[in-house]
Amino acid sequence: MSQLPQSMSVSEIRAPGAPEVLVSGTRPIPVPDPGEVLLKVAAAGVNRPDVFQRKGFYPPPAGASDILGLEVSGEVVALGDGVSRLSVGDKVCALLAGGGYAEYATAPEPQCLPVPAGLSMLEAAALPETYFTVWSTVFERGGLKAGETLLVHGGSSGIGTTAIQLASALGATVYATAGSKEKCRACTDLGAALAVNYKEEDFVEMLREATGGRGVDLILDMVAGSYLERNVTLAAVDGRIVIIAFLGGTRAEMDWRPVMVKRLTITGSTLRPRTVEEKGAIARALQEKVWPLLESGQVRPVISKVFPLEQAAQAHALMESSEHIGKIMLEISK
Repeated sequence: MSQLPQSMSVSEIRAPGAPEVLVSGTRPIPVPDPGEVLLKVAAAGVNRPDVFQRKGFYPPPAGASDILGLEVSGEVVALGDGVSRLSVGDKVCALLAGGGYAEYATAPEPQCLPVPAGLSMLEAAALPETYFTVWSTVFERGGLKAGETLLVHGGSSGIGTTAIQLASALGATVYATAGSKEKCRACTDLGAALAVNYKEEDFVEMLREATGGRGVDLILDMVAGSYLERNVTLAAVDGRIVIIAFLGGTRAEMDWRPVMVKRLTITGSTLRPRTVEEKGAIARALQEKVWPLLESGQVRPVISKVFPLEQAAQAHALMESSEHIGKIMLEISK
């Protein structure tokens, strides 16, 4: 730590509000706690929870940095007490509880993964938030198996492009919804068997026809609200619905009888509040089962646009416009 600078550039929120409340600032370099490493950040991902936090709707967990940023890539430059697996100089990507929009960030050692062979540091920074989320919701909580069908709402988002590729690579048939012809084409290019433009077509009708009336085994839903009843209608017998966000609202009124008749499971999940041990278990599963797919080129992060750290406000404005396909990134150092 003694050879490192005393301060770092960050993008910080002075008060909740529109993208413009994200401004450049200077903070002391954080000191890693026991079990943590300090990273010199190369790049950070911009995610929808960052937008909610900026608006004041998603406060960081106790003890987490108030600086935005849930995923980074970087070089290990210092070790906290008890760190045994990583060494200074290692190149990793990491899932954070906050603090990624900065030149330096701390990360728990169990939440760090090696940069996959063949991927750049920028690409590696696009992995943690979406891959941890998709693995834990689609494959662990949702139980998706080879030969089953998956519907991904928001298929052109960072989560969506990840879920389509991973599920396809692991033997599922994937369907998606998206809001334009261009986004639907991106979904099918990534492996979706069919992508429905929800602004022009009824996804329930289209996918019931595509599945011969059987319905879909698993639905990954980031909309909620009025989508819940439509998801229940579309779900197959013994189907599962996993809700990971509520862009369409937090309340729904519906007929619950089909849930009983079809023996459906409706569940939800958030990643950020989970323990380091739980996130570490997800990281180990990813390294074993998903990192080989990344290194072989079977799956790849989709990056829409890259901004420098000082343009984090512009990155958030693009996120809120929903005009992007895939990930929005901040490049912090080279």
